[in-house]
Amino acid sequence: MEAGVDLYEYQARDVFEKHGVPVLRGITAVTPEEAGAAAAELGTPVVVVKAQVKTGGRGKAGGVKIAKSPAEAQQKAAEILGLDIKGHIVKTVMVAEGADIAEEYYFSLLLDRANRSYLAMCSKEGGMEIEQLAVERPEALARIPVDPTVGIDQAKADEIVAAAGFEGDDAVEIARVLQLLGNVYESEDATLVEVNPLVKTGDGKIVALDGKVSLDANADFRHPDHADLADKSAEDPLEAAAKAKGLNYVKLDGSVGIIGNGAGLVMSTLDVVAYAGEEFEGSPKPANFLDIGGGASAEVMANGLEIIIGDEQVKSVFVNVFGGITACDAVANGIVQAFELLAAKDEHVDVPLVVRLDGNNADLGRQILTEAKLPGLEQVDTMDGAARRAAELAAG
Repeated sequence: MEAGVDLYEYQARDVFEKHGVPVLRGITAVTPEEAGAAAAELGTPVVVVKAQVKTGGRGKAGGVKIAKSPAEAQQKAAEILGLDIKGHIVKTVMVAEGADIAEEYYFSLLLDRANRSYLAMCSKEGGMEIEQLAVERPEALARIPVDPTVGIDQAKADEIVAAAGFEGDDAVEIARVLQLLGNVYESEDATLVEVNPLVKTGDGKIVALDGKVSLDANADFRHPDHADLADKSAEDPLEAAAKAKGLNYVKLDGSVGIIGNGAGLVMSTLDVVAYAGEEFEGSPKPANFLDIGGGASAEVMANGLEIIIGDEQVKSVFVNVFGGITACDAVANGIVQAFELLAAKDEHVDVPLVVRLDGNNADLGRQILTEAKLPGLEQVDTMDGAARRAAELAAG
């Protein structure tokens, strides 16, 4: 299963606009000069310069500022660009039209995994920390289950706005916008669509003033255009390289490289290595999650080793395989051939490798590795023992 992709606000704005959700114009900028030019292009008396980071609390951190001229927009952008907001460095701002805000509301539609449905949440009190509202005044936040086979139709939209306490013309227009946001959720295979605030302007219009959208990466095959929404600059280079090779890899911050077959076994391996590492100086921890799946071919094993030894933090590698459909002798041959494939590319496994084989044809697999006499490779029979040895080697 792949993780989702969180969009930047400007990307969410563009997706909303594509589906007819009322939004204000916005232009991105990566330099103060571009921000000034964007404000001039928008031509409105007031613009808002907004930090583009994938975290909340931008306003409190000084990442949202109002400007009343292009020169002021340039100055505000200079203050925001490079700002650290909860560990996220601002590299882009969006310069958006200012809005005459009369009222602020909240709306979100998200995946409710526990109940196997969607959950719509709506409140007449937007703009603030919605988590705070949910805790302090839960009655102010309407929570309405949404049937995934139906989505937000007219009846469901009417139910949501009524539960949130909207009446009259406002209720009619908000219900219309909620149906459009429901369409964004369905059409884009999202797991979250959130608008905070959804505003009513002085002239009575309902506008999505901010947006958060998370897309389900497992549905990427239906959306070739979603590839353009991924933030390549924020992607870990090792994770990007692994993704290009079709590997299920997640970079962690430890020093013991992990290769296993099956997500459950790999998760258990991470725990065992972390526990074993506590015994040694520096408490070595897992450096990655890497599941090579059932078909541990030589090429897959070589690709996995290449990614892991490309991580400068890795001081040892633990290969933990339980032979099932893929027998241990096939895995052992894969390891031997992986060393040969890497050597052919003038790459060498220059960190110690601890291998534990168990299950189908384990004895034959161990024999193959013993006879191969691969440099730096040790075999340990038990998972706990192998984890301890890998941690010990990483501790140096």
